[in-house]
Amino acid sequence: MPIKNAAKKALRQNKTQKERNLVRKKAMKKSIKEINDLTLKGKSAKDLLPNAYKAIDKAAKRGIIKKNAASRKKSQIAKTAK
Repeated sequence: MPIKNAAKKALRQNKTQKERNLVRKKAMKKSIKEINDLTLKGKSAKDLLPNAYKAIDKAAKRGIIKKNAASRKKSQIAKTAK
């Protein structure tokens, strides 16, 4: 356990940031999964692309995933949605 007050505060901040990051990451993964599931069923998923792009961009903006990883994910889901 941390002893100094600054270390205690850093520990608290780390915990809350981890929870927020997990929420963003789950939202991103959920939107990608919805698109993949629809395309496997043979249905069109083009109307879900903007929501998935938004979730991916927000995750990249917050530093949850890297910029190139976000670009790669967007490219892959666009390819599967065609």
